[in-house]
Amino acid sequence: MAFASPIFASSITPNSTTKSKTSFFINHSISSTSYRFLSFSPTDRFHSLDSLRSPPPALPRATSIDFDRSSAAGAPARLLPFRVGHGFDLHRLEPGYPLIIGGIDIPHDRGCEAHSDGDVLLHCVVDAILGALGLPDIGQIFPDSDPKWKGAPSSVFIKEAVRLMHEAGYEIGNLDATLILQRPKLSPHKEAIRTNLSELLGADPSVVNLKAKTHEKVDSLGENRSIAAHTVVLLMRK
Repeated sequence: MAFASPIFASSITPNSTTKSKTSFFINHSISSTSYRFLSFSPTDRFHSLDSLRSPPPALPRATSIDFDRSSAAGAPARLLPFRVGHGFDLHRLEPGYPLIIGGIDIPHDRGCEAHSDGDVLLHCVVDAILGALGLPDIGQIFPDSDPKWKGAPSSVFIKEAVRLMHEAGYEIGNLDATLILQRPKLSPHKEAIRTNLSELLGADPSVVNLKAKTHEKVDSLGENRSIAAHTVVLLMRK
């Protein structure tokens, strides 16, 4: 019958064939010739089971950002060769308001209800640029609680976003925007919108793309009760 034996110096034989680790063959019984191979390295780290099971430290809670426009003129923390931003905006459509898209007045029986002129495309583009720069969104920089922005043309917002972009050392690489609305059809107005948007951005029209989609009569967008826009922008180092 084999019994587990204590480990004596005579029962440990160094394995000379292993260079990266110190290895031993340990005699595991008295009457048998079976061996057990153990291997360890001086750089090995050991952790208790309790430490592996302990929960990770709690992350700090997010806090609101008080945006100081005077400090936004500086470059982002890291001057990357390019930066990508995404913007989204949605407004209700109500009778009695003008429908302004990309700075162009579009004939329609209703328009965007908003604090400013409700230009969903320009608001979306502004958010995309600010996002690429790592800055707060349009609602924090131009809050609707400030009466000075009441009825303001959205070209004011986009010019400020472009100014911040240039002062940070970037320019438009390319921009792709998608408008989502059931009515009116934008095909007759797309080129005018794209041209005006390019001028506001100071970009060549070849790098500004505009698409328009319906919402297949689904929810408020498809029922002509709202309008939405998505924008992706690539900023490149000058």
